[in-house]
Amino acid sequence: MHSESTDPAEPHDWAALAHRAATDVNDRFGHRLMGLPGTWIGAVAAPSTWIPAPFSPWHYWWQAHFLDAVVDAGQAALRDGNRPGAVTELHRATSLLRGILLRNLGRFPNYFYDDMAWLALACARLTAFARDATGKPSRWADYAVWTLARQLRGAQSGELGGGIYWSRKRDFKNTPANGPAALHFARAGEMGRARGLVDWLRAELFDPELGLYLDGIHPATTGRDVESTIYTYNQGPILAALLQLDHPGYVGQAAELIDAVVLHLTIPGQGIRLEQGGDGSLFTGILCRYLALAAHDGRLAAESRATAALLVSETAAALTGPAPAQLSDAVQRWTIFAAAATCQRP
Repeated sequence: MHSESTDPAEPHDWAALAHRAATDVNDRFGHRLMGLPGTWIGAVAAPSTWIPAPFSPWHYWWQAHFLDAVVDAGQAALRDGNRPGAVTELHRATSLLRGILLRNLGRFPNYFYDDMAWLALACARLTAFARDATGKPSRWADYAVWTLARQLRGAQSGELGGGIYWSRKRDFKNTPANGPAALHFARAGEMGRARGLVDWLRAELFDPELGLYLDGIHPATTGRDVESTIYTYNQGPILAALLQLDHPGYVGQAAELIDAVVLHLTIPGQGIRLEQGGDGSLFTGILCRYLALAAHDGRLAAESRATAALLVSETAAALTGPAPAQLSDAVQRWTIFAAAATCQRP
């Protein structure tokens, strides 16, 4: 997956690489769901050979990040003045959202609240992109956001001091659910709810020595049982939520979080470490998506912005080798190239 030449100082046209990665994902993994017109879905592995649902493997949150990446491509086309290309990506994104709905047995809610938070974020971006491309919001995406946000609100409780649960089993509250949920609510203007989730994460799952967020917490007879694993992706949506809340204190926390990522989650000269496994193959891409936002945030000091951009470009340079054979790896590469392209813009 790594190329022989991964020097981040070597010039790369990240926008062109992102476009090639997008074409690769759609050509090798994308297909109509069960052959149905007006649908799109990503196969788990390439080459894509569709199997009728419900027998094909199903990774709901992989498709949510696939949708996010399609929106990236559409927004890039708009920035380049390519409105027909943007409309093409809008149609693809809408077809993918239909595919997700049908493959999930005709409903957007899922067993896991983190899955729903990721799809809510992607759908909110989709409807904003639709408005920019056509002057109209996406009816499908708006319905998904409304449905999923209701689920996320219902997952919040006072047990363990606040936060939302990871799953309908309601026995674990974790950063993978609360981070993207906080970002979603902040972007939706529900600032009080977003602040409550961010502050809960800081109080319960922040490691002050590392400056990073831990994985999760179980209720226990003695009070709390903390899962202390550090994952790259957990830092990303919190970083974005801190900036979205638009307060000097939260912006300061965001700058400190970028510094902590450099200290603890990087490999010298290769950017952010890559996680292993099917789900893990999305983790670093998620963090890079939100570091790219930080790289253009004028409230951060120039040094923090430059650090965020360098982390993304170094990570991207380590991924310019052969195309991955798994959807999560391929979407991650596409996401990181697209993030590097945004960092490359003035």
